[in-house]
Order: sequence, then structure tokens, then C-alpha cells
Amino acid sequence: MAVYTEIGDGELDALLADYEIGGAIACTGIAEGVENSNFLLQTDAGMFILTIYEKRVKPDDLPWFLALLSHLSDRGFPCPVPVRRRDGGVLSDIRAKPAAIVSFLKGRWPRKPLPRHAWAVGDALASLHLAAADFGPERPNDLSVGDWRPLAERCGPGADDVRSGLADEIARELDVLETAWPRDLPRGIIHADLFPDNVFFLDERLSGVIDFYFACNDILVYDLAICLNAWCFEPDGAFNITKARQMLGAYRARRPLSRPEFDALPVLARGAAMRFLLTRLYDWLNHPEGAFVTPKNPLEYWRKLDFHRGVGGAAAYGLDF
Repeated sequence: MAVYTEIGDGELDALLADYEIGGAIACTGIAEGVENSNFLLQTDAGMFILTIYEKRVKPDDLPWFLALLSHLSDRGFPCPVPVRRRDGGVLSDIRAKPAAIVSFLKGRWPRKPLPRHAWAVGDALASLHLAAADFGPERPNDLSVGDWRPLAERCGPGADDVRSGLADEIARELDVLETAWPRDLPRGIIHADLFPDNVFFLDERLSGVIDFYFACNDILVYDLAICLNAWCFEPDGAFNITKARQMLGAYRARRPLSRPEFDALPVLARGAAMRFLLTRLYDWLNHPEGAFVTPKNPLEYWRKLDFHRGVGGAAAYGLDF
């Protein structure tokens, strides 16, 4: 269960006194999620999500994240809306940790994503990029290509305990990615973590996108490459070209890709696989005994990276330019 900070009844009552959403009826910890403590909060005014931000989220970044959610919601994008306190702020404090309350989104995330889900995600991702285009403040991506080698070095020789020779294979792949990484593609705000458990569907329609706490400014089509990795591989590791075709087609219908963006997809997909390989590897090697959350197998993303290294071009993902 991913609840790292429990909240007592008195603490909850004191928190809600700063809002205009009534008193608490129920507050239940949410088992899913790995970064923060999340609670389903029911008050006299309805359902909400209470999040207590843990160590991996930089407190200085929180106003940016919450302002982005408000901006996107104002433009009709289906995301949580921060609830303002009586004093107009959106951040509170619980046990010396920052906390926020946001609106509750109905729906469930797809445990077995289908091509129609991939289409909806491609459409929503393009909508997000367009809706965020006039959001002024910027936040750099602190998990982009320049950050991967230091992260790999922090994993050290422990990588070879996961797979023999993995440390050297990662180093060689980083040599390629650092050289080939595109520098002049269109940039903007990206979600950067749009996995299936961050997308809700209701009555077969996409009803919400959550967990913007990796959002940042970076190459827009890199966000699409992250989604190719997250949505278009089957549990046995096979690449599902039908899902990829649906995702890319839906994205391009709303936000057309330039030729350089299209051609860069293979290297960006390799980079996206490397990013999640390394963060999973670090968590795997530094998993505290007795922790609530089981770390995810990093080798899943080594296999995805290996697939992208073997493609002959972006057409391998199901669409020609």
C-alpha cells in the first residue's frame, strides 16, 4: 500500500477547516501509486483526492505542478483541479510535509490496454501539448538525456547483479544516445509519465489524466515516445503495431508531426526506454527492506530498448510520414 504518511482524525479536521468543502465523512488510503501518499477523501461537498507529498517531490516544484493543472483544466483538458484554501492558496501542511486537495475524477485505468485505449491516449496527449502551449512558467526535465549517465553511475556495479554485463551495455548505449539525441525539435510541456495507471476511462471514453508530478518542458514528441513504450508492448514483450498505429494516428490528427519529429521517433523511444530502465534499476538496487511498494523489474525496459534499436525507421511503428 503506497501510503507513507498516515493522517489522524484531528489532523484531517484541522486541515479541512482551512477549506470550504465541509467536514470529512471518510478518508481512505489509496494503494496504487509509488511517489506520494494519496487518500480518497469524502466530505459534505463530494469526493476529492488528498495528496501528501513525500521526499521524491521537490517542494519548490509544487506550485508549478498545481498551476499547470489549473491551466489545463481551464482549457477543458480532463485533469484534477486543485481546490483552493480559504486564503486562496492551494498548498497545505501535514506533519511538516506539503499537501494538496484536488478534484476527484471518475473512471478506472485499463488493466489490459486495447487499441481503442491507445487511440484515446494519442488524442489526449496531443490535446495536452496544445492546451499547455501558452503556459508561461517553465520547469526543466531533470530526467532527460543529460541526467541518465549520472543516474547509471549511481547504480554502479549493482547493475551486473540484475543482468551480467548490464553496466557496460548501459554505458555503450548512453554513448549512442548522447550523440544522436535531437536538439532542435519542437519543445513544450510534456506529461513525461503517461502510463496506463495514470489514465482513466469511463463508459469506454477517456475521462481523466492524473499524476503530473514528472511534467516538465522537453521535446514534445519525446512524450509520444514514452507512450509508445508504456502502451504498445504486450505482457510477453511483443510490440503491438496496431496499438502504435492507433496512438500515432490519433496524435497526428490533432497535432501534425514534422518530418524531423517523425524521423526522430526511434532514437527518442530508445531514450525513453533508457530513462525508465535506469529509474527502475536504481529503485531495484535501493529498495528499503519492508517498504510498502515492490519495485518494478528494470529488465522489461532493457528488452523494449533492444526492440527500438532494431527498427529500421519510424515506419516500424505503424505509420508512414
